[in-house]
Amino acid sequence: MMSISKFLVGADSFSTSFFKSSYSHKAIIRTPYHVVDPSPWPVLMGANLWGIAAMFICWVNEISFDSLYWGVPIFVLTFYSWVRDIINEATFQGFHTEKVQSGLTLGFVLFLISELMLFFSFFWGFFHSALSSSIEIGCCWPPVGLECLDWSKVPLHNTALLVASSASITLSHNYLQWGNMWFSTATYIVTLGLSVMFIKNQYEEYAWSSFSISDGTYGSCFFMLTGLHGLHVIGGTCGLLFCFIRMMLLQFSPEHHVALTLAIWYWHFVDIVWLGLFFIIYIWGS
Repeated sequence: MMSISKFLVGADSFSTSFFKSSYSHKAIIRTPYHVVDPSPWPVLMGANLWGIAAMFICWVNEISFDSLYWGVPIFVLTFYSWVRDIINEATFQGFHTEKVQSGLTLGFVLFLISELMLFFSFFWGFFHSALSSSIEIGCCWPPVGLECLDWSKVPLHNTALLVASSASITLSHNYLQWGNMWFSTATYIVTLGLSVMFIKNQYEEYAWSSFSISDGTYGSCFFMLTGLHGLHVIGGTCGLLFCFIRMMLLQFSPEHHVALTLAIWYWHFVDIVWLGLFFIIYIWGS
């Protein structure tokens, strides 16, 4: 009996130590990826985006949309809550590891490629109309009777503003990596000021233009390309302003500022697209 009891005790201690070691071995295995917790924000975002789309359709068709205003405040609330959760996961909970940051960067690069293809499609339409002008527009480009904008005035000024803004935001990024927050903030404010000046000049150019989007193929191509780019400038300015607020809240460090890096990449993309617009639409196309 004593030998049997000793054997049982030994077997029990061996199994306990074995399972403890196996459990501890499994417990220290960690994945570099971040498995997102269940969130209500995607469902709410889809619902209020439907409301905003319906409101836009009613506005275009001159239909009353008083009952669809709910989409705007819910959109703002959902966007705020979603971004707040992402900031908490990245900044305060440390879930955005190097692997997660690499995935975010790759996704953003693919997004920029898709945006480039979008602009390429409209450039294709512009080249098609310019290189093979039809009889309906006088077999020439620009069409007969259309007065184009002078590239050496507002367009050249806007080009200088965007190039200067790309230089200033790059300088701000370098100062942040060097740990000099004062110079980084100062050059960042310069970038925001230049972007606002660009938007103001673009609005005034539209107000002074002698043609509109309904003036044939030239008006359609011109305002689609410049207007789409203007929307991207507004979006890029909002992204830079958002990152500036986070910078003021000390949520960025010289080693960890992925959101700011992606916003700067987007701003450089906007600048490169504008250079193509300037040389193709304003100079060559006019």
